[in-house]
Parts: sequence; structure tokens; C-alpha cells
Amino acid sequence: MTTQTPKAPATSPARHTAASRGNLPEVPAWRRRLRPYVLSIPALVIVIGILYPFVLGAYYAFLNYAAVNPDPHFVWFDNFKSVLGDRVFWKSVTVTLIFAVVATGVETVLGVGLALLLNRSSIIGKIFEKVLILPLMIAPVIAGVIWKLMFNPQFGVLNHVLGLGNTFDWLSSTHALWSVILVDLWIFTPFVAILVLAGIRSLPKEPFEASEVDGANWLYMFRKLMLPMLWPYILVAVIFRFMDNLKVFDHIYVLTAGGPGVATRTLQIGAFEDSIINLDYSRGSTYMLLLWIIVFITARYLVSVLGKAQRRAAGAES
Repeated sequence: MTTQTPKAPATSPARHTAASRGNLPEVPAWRRRLRPYVLSIPALVIVIGILYPFVLGAYYAFLNYAAVNPDPHFVWFDNFKSVLGDRVFWKSVTVTLIFAVVATGVETVLGVGLALLLNRSSIIGKIFEKVLILPLMIAPVIAGVIWKLMFNPQFGVLNHVLGLGNTFDWLSSTHALWSVILVDLWIFTPFVAILVLAGIRSLPKEPFEASEVDGANWLYMFRKLMLPMLWPYILVAVIFRFMDNLKVFDHIYVLTAGGPGVATRTLQIGAFEDSIINLDYSRGSTYMLLLWIIVFITARYLVSVLGKAQRRAAGAES
């Protein structure tokens, strides 16, 4: 007589999974369906917080809303005609573009040069890499106050160190724009250098080692190997800095308040003067809407250039 061993009851996959999870209760189906919507609530709140002021400002641009006119009505495109027909507005556009182009270009060149120097493994380079981040830790308003004291022709340290006496005025109508560009270079060139340095250190080493074995010099490797692969990182830095320079306000206002005259009056300062000082909210909103159009068009173009550079660096385009 043979004895049959009774078989253990088969466990279903669902029970096995529950057992492997430590007998955790199964999440109801309605909670699983609701989870994506709950997780999207913070993003929705941020979007509303961004869009509501923008839509409200765009709405004000088509009204005649001001402190002297608390009961506004639609004037449609009258504000745009008034602003676009004002020579001060076009002077602000010129100042903004000169500041953005010059500051971004010089910061990019200096930042790439600093990144190449910091990439050399030396004790001085490591120390300077830590010191380089200090200007980024200072608020632009505080940096503007510091540099305004340094620019002072009577007791400023720059005139004393450079031997310019007490007659050279850094913030005169002739030099003010270049002086505020100098302050922007001091604050934000380290940002470009750190970003490009991160890109340099992420590049593959094999092509450079092979070129060095073949006898290629440093300039050839930089032009033919490093720069093409580094372009996406450089363009990211250019996009960040150019967008920020188009809407610069803080340290320029601290240094010159847009003066002397309109020598450093950017679009942001123009919007501030119309909205806050002159209490003409609709005209200030018109300034900001026109600035948004400029920034949007520029950003779309630079992002498309960045996409092409990324595909070229990956070998997808020739």
C-alpha cells in the first residue's frame, strides 16, 4: 500500500504578491486613479500663480488704468501706440539690447576661459574654484551698493587704485552703461564658468587621449574636439544669461536708477517708473508685455539653436 502525501493548496499570484509585501492591504482602485491628479496639484498651483499675474497685466495693457483714473475702461491699442511712439521707449530698447548682448558675450568668453583654467588640476585652481562662487552668493542689490561705493569719485577705491584721481566719474552719462555692465560681469561670470566647467569634466577622455598620442597640440584639440562637444553647455549658459540680462533691474537701479537721464534706463526700469513712480499701471503693463514678447521670441530662437547643437554633438546632424 502506498501512502500519498497531501499536496499544499496552490496560492494565487495575488496572494503571493501580498505575502511578499508583508501582507499590506491592497490599495483601492479609486485611490490609484486619483493619485496622478493629487500629484499634479502643486504643479497646477504654480501654473496658476504664474499665469494669473501675467494675464492680469496683459489685461491692464488694454485699459487706461492709473491712480488718477480708478474707474478704467478699454482703450484697446492706445497704450501700445503711445509707448511705441515714444522716443524714450526706443532708447530703453537700445540700452536693454546693448546691455544684454555685451554682458552676455563678455561673460561667455570670460567664463569659458576661466573654466579652461580651472580644469587644470592644481592647488591654486582648486582654491580659486571655491573663491569663484563668492560673487554668486551676494544678492545683486547688495553688490550694487558695494560697487556704487567703489565707483564714488571722491572716496571710491577704484579711482585710488587705478590712479584716476577724484575727477573720473564711473557713473556719468558717458560711462554709466559700461560701469553697470562691469558689475554684471563681476557677479555672473562665475555662473558661466561653473556651468562650462561641469560640461568640460563630463566630456569623454578617449578622443583627447587619442589625439594627444597622434601629436595634436592643445589648440587643435580645443577647436576640433572640445568646442564642438562643449557647444550645448555654452549655449545653455548663453540662454540663461541673455534672458536674465534682458529683464535686468536690481543692480542697475541701485547704481543709477536708470540715469543719468536715460543712459541706463532699461525696459524693466521704464516699466517700474511708469507703474510705481508715475502710478500709470496700464502704461507700465504695456512695457512689460512688450518686453515679454521680446524675451519669448529670443528664447524660442535660442532654444532651437540649442536643440540643433545638441543633435550635432550627439552625431545626429552633420
